[in-house]
Amino acid sequence: MFEAHFQTFEDPEAGVALTARLAAFREELARRKLTGFVIPRADQQQNEYVAPSEERLAWLTGFTGSAGMAVVLTQQAAVFVDGRYTLQAAKQVDGKAWQVEPLADPPPESWLARHLVAGDRLGFDPWLHTSAAAERLAGACAKAGAELVAVDSNPLDSVWTERPAPPLGPVAIHGAQFSGEAETEKLRRIRLEITRLGVEALVLSDSHAVAWTFNIRGADVSHTPLPLSYALVPKEGRPTVFIDHRKLSNSARDHLEQSADVEEPEALTPKLTALAQAGASIALDGATAADALSRLILAASGRPVRGNDPVALLKAVKNATEIEGTRTAHRRDAVALTRFLAWIDREAPKGGLTEIDTVEALETFRRDTGALKDVSFPTIAGTGPNGAIVHYRVSRKSNRRISSGDLLLIDSGAQYEDGTTDVTRTIAIGEPTAEMRDRFTRVLRGHIAIARAVFPDGTTGAQIDTLARQFLWQAGIDFDHGTGHGVGSYLSVHEGPARISKLGTTPLKRGMILSNEPGYYKTDGFGIRIENLELVVAADIAGAERPMNTFETLTLAPIDRRLIDLAMLDGGELNWLNDYHARVRREVRPHVDEATKVWLDAATEPLAE
Repeated sequence: MFEAHFQTFEDPEAGVALTARLAAFREELARRKLTGFVIPRADQQQNEYVAPSEERLAWLTGFTGSAGMAVVLTQQAAVFVDGRYTLQAAKQVDGKAWQVEPLADPPPESWLARHLVAGDRLGFDPWLHTSAAAERLAGACAKAGAELVAVDSNPLDSVWTERPAPPLGPVAIHGAQFSGEAETEKLRRIRLEITRLGVEALVLSDSHAVAWTFNIRGADVSHTPLPLSYALVPKEGRPTVFIDHRKLSNSARDHLEQSADVEEPEALTPKLTALAQAGASIALDGATAADALSRLILAASGRPVRGNDPVALLKAVKNATEIEGTRTAHRRDAVALTRFLAWIDREAPKGGLTEIDTVEALETFRRDTGALKDVSFPTIAGTGPNGAIVHYRVSRKSNRRISSGDLLLIDSGAQYEDGTTDVTRTIAIGEPTAEMRDRFTRVLRGHIAIARAVFPDGTTGAQIDTLARQFLWQAGIDFDHGTGHGVGSYLSVHEGPARISKLGTTPLKRGMILSNEPGYYKTDGFGIRIENLELVVAADIAGAERPMNTFETLTLAPIDRRLIDLAMLDGGELNWLNDYHARVRREVRPHVDEATKVWLDAATEPLAE
């Protein structure tokens, strides 16, 4: 019924193919006199979504999550995943060949320190690890009396005979009507940061930073309009953008050359070497710069200065044009979402829908806007026990029919040229249980607490995170993911440096966009998450003695009233919910058909105490 454009539902390879790959890889390691190798889920720039040519971890292990690592030793092998992917990894990875271990607590280095022995030679590809990651590996090797070996070429690529070619997505100009700031002004602000850092140049190793600085977008990876590229910005003189020229039309090249020299990616190494040979201090982004870059600068007698990429913070604070664009994008997205939610309520009770049907339907409603560029990540549509898998991704094999009594968790987003969206709704199919309503209401209260939060300048995401968890904690429960991540402007749906989480140390600034997404997951039962995007804005408080901030909710979509236990809400929470639903109805109703209007009126009807 619906044709999906951006997502596929094929199962990852398993069985015989993976067993043969692991054996061939071990043979290649032996040939290179290595007793082990580390395979991160990464490309050269630590992107969340990587090109098919960079999916080494999935090719070798079968694990397809967006974060993870594998270590292959002569006798043992392990796949390391975070809490979002524990259940997924157990299903995808062959338990006879691989151990599934935690990615964070304890870290892979603990496993390495236990399993390496004196004299072992552990290989790693310095283009796929940051310097901090390489130092952690070196520390684990030192404890065991083993040696960490930086390889010149990746041994996995030698056995991956059908490895896809690197991507060549065309570069597009991101016009002033969307960016709101010229490249010259952005470069002026970046140079102030370079001066503040006391260095001669800054390497932009994060393609998002290159895209933002030079007002370009690309199509090299799925779901994020990235042109894979590097840039070198000196304190004085013209910057250089390093990008495969085959991606550039004449107009894109002309655009770039107005503010920068344009070179092939291979030119980065000699350019950095020449700068380093003059004794330059060169700033590198600790989060995305490959260890190979630090090694190159050091080898040429330069000084690599690792730290936070200053562009990340500049990019995270949206300007007036970007803010207005994202508001427009969310209003457009709200119409598609509302049509979808009305459709689900109409069709799901008939018993014929599956998870894949919902993914394809929602994408179709978004495509009907005429403005959809891509989905901003693979849609998570989990019903019943699949909803309890935090980053579940439906495949033909796992596809579940939606049944009465289920909860359907659907987490999705869109890429429009004027803004990026990300929204989660949990929908009751049939009559929810008392436990479902209790858990949903606790999650909702946490969501409302974030949405209504008022906080002074300098407040970090870690300080706010507790607000989302308090009502869950009161029942002895919690969720194992952050409460919120930053969101880009027609860039990554997961953008740093700010986040609302126990680890969120960056102060929240006006103009930042963050998600608000507390949840609850009952293993083998159901999953609940409620997610809106929030814009940090000034709070108007009479008599305030310091600058105060709050959130403006950008996402507009009804929250399922059938799952709310009204007796658990206080007056302020009820008022927030009714006001939110009144706003959804006011902004969305004029743009939907009559049948959807009827559904929307019922779905946003005020709840009475």
